[in-house]
Amino acid sequence: MERQPPQWLEVGDGPSKRRLAYLLQEGTGAPVVWLGGFRSDMRATKAEALAEWARDAGRTCLRFDYGGHGESDGDFGSFTLSDWLGDAVAAIESQCRQRPILVGSSMGGWIALLAARKLLGTPLQPAGLVLIAPAVDFSEDLMWAQMPDSIRRTILDEGVWLRPSEYSPEPTPITRALIEDGRRHLMFGGEIKAGCPVHILQGMRDPDVPWRQALKLVEHLSGDPVVLTLIKDGDHRLSTPDDIVRLQSAVAGIATAP
Repeated sequence: MERQPPQWLEVGDGPSKRRLAYLLQEGTGAPVVWLGGFRSDMRATKAEALAEWARDAGRTCLRFDYGGHGESDGDFGSFTLSDWLGDAVAAIESQCRQRPILVGSSMGGWIALLAARKLLGTPLQPAGLVLIAPAVDFSEDLMWAQMPDSIRRTILDEGVWLRPSEYSPEPTPITRALIEDGRRHLMFGGEIKAGCPVHILQGMRDPDVPWRQALKLVEHLSGDPVVLTLIKDGDHRLSTPDDIVRLQSAVAGIATAP
């Protein structure tokens, strides 16, 4: 299939003004919005599978790249969670005409919950969330809390640590700004309100987001209907053919719910 060129959305003001790349498939019903993970992009395997499901179902599907990701403008290391949350809300508000279904993978799961909180009580309050290995509070719980003192000191003194990546030949910059900004958005410690049905897909062999994090999230979503699917041999990516079927089924289940 021919590669679809992106459309562009301008966000930010002054020096922070930049273009976000996005892909929009027109359809009917609640639009399905893909929120990717840390350093992932809108053309990754699960994003493409979601777009394929939406195309077959005649659903609107919106994918985009956060600042510093994929085809969007900017240097990855200069952005923080606040920027990426702002990108998500801007994309939703500019392209969605009715309540969306947010599908968030890893960091995108945290952003989906934060976006749902921002949109609560508005005409674009999400109709449902599907969260894949949701990395809620990852900058604090899964990064900072797990780092040895030497790496913490590098981040504090030099402003950045270049973390070797299993998913890319290039190291990932972990900045002091990212860690400190992440603390403004921590969700564990109080009730989390999505305001809609939630389906969580979590691998039990995930080395990046331990499956007990998903149980912790279920406990905090005490006021919302939640389904948790644990995949015994599932890894962090959850992108095998069986995993893709589970993802598409979870989205279809929320999309067709009364």
